[in-house]
Order: sequence, then structure tokens, then C-alpha cells
Amino acid sequence: MDTPAAIRIRDVVKRYAPAGTGEGKLALRGVSFDVPQGQIFGLLGPNGAGKSTLINILAGLVMKTSGSAEIWGFDIDADSRNAKRSIGIVPQEIVFDPFFTPFEVLENQAGLYGVPKAARRSLELLAEVHLSDKANAYARTLSGGMKRRLLIAKAMVHSPPVLVLDEPTAGVDVELRRQLWELVSELNAAGVTVVLTTHYLEEAEQLCDRIAIINHGQLIANKPTRDLVEMAREKIVVLTLDRDVDTLPGHPAFVKCEKTGDRTIEVTYDKDRTNAGEVLAQIQAQGLTIVDVTTREADLEDVFVSLTSA
Repeated sequence: MDTPAAIRIRDVVKRYAPAGTGEGKLALRGVSFDVPQGQIFGLLGPNGAGKSTLINILAGLVMKTSGSAEIWGFDIDADSRNAKRSIGIVPQEIVFDPFFTPFEVLENQAGLYGVPKAARRSLELLAEVHLSDKANAYARTLSGGMKRRLLIAKAMVHSPPVLVLDEPTAGVDVELRRQLWELVSELNAAGVTVVLTTHYLEEAEQLCDRIAIINHGQLIANKPTRDLVEMAREKIVVLTLDRDVDTLPGHPAFVKCEKTGDRTIEVTYDKDRTNAGEVLAQIQAQGLTIVDVTTREADLEDVFVSLTSA
């Protein structure tokens, strides 16, 4: 039997409209997808696409207009208590009382979820996010990166099987981003299903097993990351020639050919129409000698731009 989805979303619609009217802004237009258990799942889209609205619906902060959603098998309407206990949300904004210590922040959050004192894991969670030495420091004295990690620990106090991170690395430096990537991977390896929203496409490509893209409130893609990257049709071959280039070579299979230096050119081609070997053969057939070749593979950014530019 197939493993049940960690999150199951069916035909979710959200319309922000004045009471008693059918008009207003449609933030979500019948979105449906599953988040498989045990994966790191990317939820991408431009600003205003509907990602935050969907996350807030799952968190119980926004009421959907229609459709259904389940978290770990619990319907968010019919069994909201268990649904909420099955998910942890890490918001983009840093939200906790700066006058509490990290230990107190976690203890208070565990109390809100009704976790008995004997079952609380505050010190264990602080160790997992590498904040054991800051357990009794005031939260306001923590660095930005430490605060981000504390938010993740805060979302895990009730041991939810699903963790949602909303733009966890927004505005942080490269080193901190790397640390957060490692932490997310560690949590996933421990069995937590992770849903990640991010504007850093490199981040999604490296971390996520599967990616869904939302644009204008609609789901426009939902594929394994590798399959999504393979949707990019154009590839680039960078060629260094044995002499200065006066006239650029041309061929119907070339999408474009550009001069990037006295002796270097970039040929963009459609991988569905030709391949790198044929490109090289065409260049040589036009009397040019190639002394060096490099290629640039398609990446998630190419696909994202292509899908969301409409």
C-alpha cells in the first residue's frame, strides 16, 4: 500500500471578499496536491502567488473558502486539534518574547500545546539546534542566526511530524544559510517531513526532493526536483576558438549565438532539437577550430522564470 500523504490538499479556494458578496480577490484558485511523507517539499512562487495564504490555512490562521486539507491524516476542519498538533510552523518573522531565555521560550510554547512537564524536550531541542550554551541567555541577546534556529526549536516542542518553514533564510548571510540548510537536512533525516518556501532557487534545488510552484493562486507545476529541472529546454555551450571571431556562425538549430570575447562565443540551443555534439560539428563545419568547450546546464531558475513569466 502507498504511504499516506503528510499533507493532502484538495480543491482549496480562498476568496478575500466582503461578507455577503461573491466578489473580491481570489488568492487560491482550486489548489490540489500531496506532500509525501519523509520528503523535503518545496513550495515556490512569486510574491503574492498564494503561498503564505495556503500555509496560514494549514496553520489554522486563515479560513479557506472551500475545498479540503488534511495534515497527517487529520482534516483541518473536522479534527482541527489533531491537525494542529501534527504541524509546526516556522514563520518568516522572528516572533518570541525577547525577555525570556531560549529555555523559557520553549517551555512556554510546550505549555501552550499541553505537553506535560515530564515529556518536554526543551534542552534536547536546544542541543539539536546548537543553542545549548545559550539556554539561559536572554533571547534578545541572540544573533539573527541563533534566533532563526530558536524559531525552529519552538516549532518542534510538540514533536510534530510535519514542519513548515516559511522563507527561513530570507535576509541572512551565506554562512548562516548553509547552517540552516544543514539543520533542515538533519531534521528530515530524523524523520520529519519538511515543507519549505523560499525565494532562493538554489536552495530549493539543493534541498528539495519535490517542488510545487504556485502562480496567481494556481498550481502550475508539481514534480520531483530533477524532473522539474529537466523541463528547461535551452542549454548553452561556451566555445573558445583558435582565432578572433569576425562573423558569428549560424544554424537553424541555434536559439542564439553571442560573442563574449575576441575568441569566445556562447551558443544557446534547444535540447529537443539538437545536442552539444551536433552544435560542435556545425561550428567546425563552418571553418572554425575549437580549442576549449564548457557547458552550462539548465537549473531551477530557468524553469521558474519560464513557468511564472506568463
